[in-house]
Amino acid sequence: ADPCLNGGHWTGLGCLCPPNVDGARCQFGASTINITAELGPSLMMLARVTNRNFSEDMRDSSSPAYRSFVAEFSRTMDGIYHNISDYRGIRVLSLTRGSVVVNYKVLFYPPAGDKPTTSLDHRTLELLAAADTTGQPQNCGHSSGRCHGTRCWSGSDSSDGCFSSPELCRKYAPANFSRYYYPYRTQNSFLCVTNCTLNVPGSINCNSG
Repeated sequence: ADPCLNGGHWTGLGCLCPPNVDGARCQFGASTINITAELGPSLMMLARVTNRNFSEDMRDSSSPAYRSFVAEFSRTMDGIYHNISDYRGIRVLSLTRGSVVVNYKVLFYPPAGDKPTTSLDHRTLELLAAADTTGQPQNCGHSSGRCHGTRCWSGSDSSDGCFSSPELCRKYAPANFSRYYYPYRTQNSFLCVTNCTLNVPGSINCNSG
């Protein structure tokens, strides 16, 4: 019988555990789950690239056509947005018909320490201004109307209240252990921790189980 627990799979040599599960038999939840990369403020944006034709295989994120387009689009947007404060990159969510309509998320680093949080409305204005003023490559020129970017909607504001609820960690923690995790903010990261996590205020010695 498979001896692995909590979604682990026996490989013949040992248990292969899913993310954030530890132990020889995947019997423990990870002591710390770092969710910093998942929680940075973000904005949803839409761009229309009118000098490129959409093909059906661009709906498939594993297709060469999709990957090639996304790589080129990402490089272009990195060049446009690189001077935006705390800019971390973009993540393309989908490509649809209409020349090529790109639904994408602009990612930002979480504010460090006591650094003031820039509102997402202000971020939107920064992004659109950058797109309007930056020189574009020939295949995506705003001046010729070939590429158009608009704000669609913004993500939730990244206030401390968003990051204090235990519900936040339940999305990332192993299902059997999720009720034990709660968010913990350090100067540079957001963690999901338990009372057994070392060096966290209020932690207890869990060596005996």
